[in-house]
Amino acid sequence: MKKRILVITPHPDDETLGAGGTIAKFSDQGHQIAVLVVSGHLPPLYRREDYEISVKEAKRAFEILGVSESRFLEIPATMVGEQPVHVVNRKIGEFVKDISPQIVLSPFPDRHVDHRVVFESVMVATRPVAAGCGIELLAAYETLSETHWNAGHIEPNFVPNWVVDITEQIDRKISALKCYESQIPVFTGARSMDAVDALARFRGTQAGFSFGEGFHVIRMIG
Repeated sequence: MKKRILVITPHPDDETLGAGGTIAKFSDQGHQIAVLVVSGHLPPLYRREDYEISVKEAKRAFEILGVSESRFLEIPATMVGEQPVHVVNRKIGEFVKDISPQIVLSPFPDRHVDHRVVFESVMVATRPVAAGCGIELLAAYETLSETHWNAGHIEPNFVPNWVVDITEQIDRKISALKCYESQIPVFTGARSMDAVDALARFRGTQAGFSFGEGFHVIRMIG
């Protein structure tokens, strides 16, 4: 049975870093993939031109991964938490209602303030009431750098309890990441291609295959 899958990403590139291989795999299987981008490089901290570049990069990446629908909320980066909570909850909740997904992939509440705020809103939007009743799987993905910069045991540690085999999709993930020329640094940058490859190899070997992506399952129903 084909599923509707929603990936909620704080910024353009987080979705590919955290779940790009899984998105490509689900797309290959014929599932419908939607991505909601909550924030971006907008004034006052960035130029509008910076944001437009990242949106173009994201759309190219989405095409490679097989994303069929996307929406950009245009909240300035690092300022998601300055929006009224009910406004962010409503905007994310409206998209959840529009897509009515069976699977939702959320950012892990890590070092980046936007990631934490978006995670909290996703938890509200995906409650098992109304549109949330149709969600069969809710899971959080890790984002290289931010997820691994939490203060261990003081803040939440990312411990995957679901690993997706992306051995056949790793090249697509890398190709999609290459679209983000304005975002992805060279090695030894924490989000470099080398780091992405290394994490995928590590997660894969944790589960017995070559390349993987780790998730923490929050809620799953049968």
